[in-house]
Amino acid sequence: MNIKDYIESGILEMHVLGISSEEESLEVKRMIVSHPEIKKEVDEITSVLELYGNQNKNIPPAVIKPFLMATIDYSERIRKGELAGFPPLLSDTSKIEDYNEWLHRADMTVPNDLDDIYAKLIGYTPAATTAIVWIKSMAPNEVHDNEFEKFLIVEGTCDIIIGEAVHQLIPGDYLSIPLHIGHQVKVTSLIPCKIILQRIAA
Repeated sequence: MNIKDYIESGILEMHVLGISSEEESLEVKRMIVSHPEIKKEVDEITSVLELYGNQNKNIPPAVIKPFLMATIDYSERIRKGELAGFPPLLSDTSKIEDYNEWLHRADMTVPNDLDDIYAKLIGYTPAATTAIVWIKSMAPNEVHDNEFEKFLIVEGTCDIIIGEAVHQLIPGDYLSIPLHIGHQVKVTSLIPCKIILQRIAA
């Protein structure tokens, strides 16, 4: 096989993607040493794939990690003997005191090195997830299609923007987010905004 046919065979792309066989990879490495045009082609393929990957990478929303970590933490607490919690459903008549059982627990605190969002689950059923959430500066725009999100502000203040509407919230305020509408949180206090957050299956 001549060099042009070798380049057009697809073996170089497979090598760069890491899906060639061990034998094929060894062959490509030998060809790179022997033929500068092969090395140049491999470098170009690598650059193009890296550029494509950077332009099309799917960065998960900022809220995914804190809620994943909170779920792991909750599962571990249950495994160690903590009884499952069943916090009351949030509504426009909810009060901060309704959640004192969880708010006053010694383990329901925020770490000193708070990233932008931190969460501790206090209850989980297939129908409802309830958490205490601390937001340092903001929670990015997101849309919920399968669950209603409800907020009760405990400490600090924030603006929750739903579509074009801005809701300025202080401790004791309740807000429910409708389905299919983008919303984001911007903290307006000097301290993190502490929230009872509930997600209810639609």
